[in-house]
Amino acid sequence: MLYRKVPKNGNDLSVLGFECMHLPMKENRTIDEERAIRQIKYAIDQGVNFIGTARPYHLKKALLSLGEPFAAGYRETTRI
Repeated sequence: MLYRKVPKNGNDLSVLGFECMHLPMKENRTIDEERAIRQIKYAIDQGVNFIGTARPYHLKKALLSLGEPFAAGYRETTRI
């Protein structure tokens, strides 16, 4: 994974990020939590450390998909 240093704070961010705007959906148009969590963990395991999200994504539910991976220790290596 390639990283770039942020001049303002010195953080090294991956040039590839993970965007939570397009998480996998079920047929009933809700987030497929199991697949979303797998995708988030996989991205972080591959070196992605920049997670893009915003409150309005998926009717304010996208942030909830980050809870399980972050509780499992993935928060320490990422920037939101």
